[in-house]
This record gives sequence, structure tokens and C-alpha cells, in this order.
Amino acid sequence: MQGNVRLEKYAVEHKEDSFLQGVKDCIPTLLGYLSIGLAAGVIGHTAGLSVAEIALISILVYAGSAQFIMAGMIAAHGSAISIITTVLFVNLRHLLLSAALSPYFRHLTPFKNMLIGALLTDETFGVAITQTAKKKQISEKWMHGLNITAYINWVVANIVGAFFGQWITNPDSLGLDFALPAMFIGLLVILMASRPKLIVDIIVALCAVVLVVGVSLVSSSSAGIIVATVLAATIGMAVEKWK
Repeated sequence: MQGNVRLEKYAVEHKEDSFLQGVKDCIPTLLGYLSIGLAAGVIGHTAGLSVAEIALISILVYAGSAQFIMAGMIAAHGSAISIITTVLFVNLRHLLLSAALSPYFRHLTPFKNMLIGALLTDETFGVAITQTAKKKQISEKWMHGLNITAYINWVVANIVGAFFGQWITNPDSLGLDFALPAMFIGLLVILMASRPKLIVDIIVALCAVVLVVGVSLVSSSSAGIIVATVLAATIGMAVEKWK
């Protein structure tokens, strides 16, 4: 009897850590990916890029904010060095995202860690970090299912947006610009609801908002996000240790 219970428990845990489960857990984020991906494709088309060029950028760069910036700088005839440098600074936050998840994949080889990190985005990080509130370790197969699903959806959305870009001149008028923030708000609420330290989470969130606004007034919004992430997380850790 105990053996059967153990087998059933193992089967449930194995299912929760499977590649297919990672695909399923990515589904709630797909609408956000789809809307922003369509907008990125449309803006890339208005910047003068072909469907093939937009597809290649989405496959190799795979970064929404960076692709929007690239499209604007390409339309303004910016130099290759300036575009590369700007994209580098905008995406520095991925170092923080990877560092936050790295403790859960220490048992993997550097190459396997690289495969996971290469497809890590803000959205997949949000889903993955939510999982850390439920379990101490994240499955490699589950993470690949999550990442690859998001990646394919993003590339397809970019290509579709590039194709239909000739008929959509203003994607903001369709409300596509609000889809991604709305998705992140939903992920944040789910994460905070699953944690017992709600007061600390609220303090960190308020500090992050104040820091983003404050730094953005004297510097770029990208710098504000990075500074807010580091300082708000540090404040949250200090408050938690103090309590």
C-alpha cells in the first residue's frame, strides 16, 4: 500500500516537472507575448525592415524592448555600434534574472545552464520564480518547455506582425502596449498571494516604483529599472532579516 502511494506521488511530481508541464505553464503568458510580438513586427516593418530581417532579428536577438529600440534606431539611421551598445545596456537586467535563478540549476553543467539562460526572458523568469515559492528545485525539462514555448510564440508573433504591418500603422491604438504590463501585474499578484511575507513584498514593490520614477527623471528608464531591481531587492532582504 505504501509502495503504491509512493509511486503515485513520484508520478505526480514527475508530471509537474515534465517538459509538457512547462509548456502548459507558459500558456498564460502567450497572450502577452503575442500582442507585443505583433507590435514589434509592425514597428519593424514601419522602420523599413523586411519580413525576413524581422524574423532573423527575433530569432537571434529575442528581446522585446531591444527590438523596439533597434527598429527606432534603424529608422533614424543609427550606426551599428550605437545600436549594439544600446541593446547591451538595455538587456543588462538579464544578468540579474539569471543570477536569481542560478541557485536552482547549480547541479547542471555550464553548457546546460547556458541553454536555459539563452532563452530566459522577463516573462519566463516571472513564471519560474513563481514556481520557486512552491518547490525548492526547478526541473531542467520543465524550464526548457517554458522557454521554448515562449520563444516559438515570440518568433511567430513577430513574423505575423511583420506580414500584417502594411495594414496596421498604429499598434498602440489597439491597446497592444498594455498587454505586457497587464501580464506582469498578474504574475506579480499570483507570486505575492502564494507567499506568507506579504508586507515585505508590498514594501519592495513600493520601493521599486519610487526608485524607477526617481532614477528615470535623471537618467534613462532602463537605468531606472536596473537600479530599482538591485536596491529594492536589497531593501527587501534587509527588512526580512531585520524582522
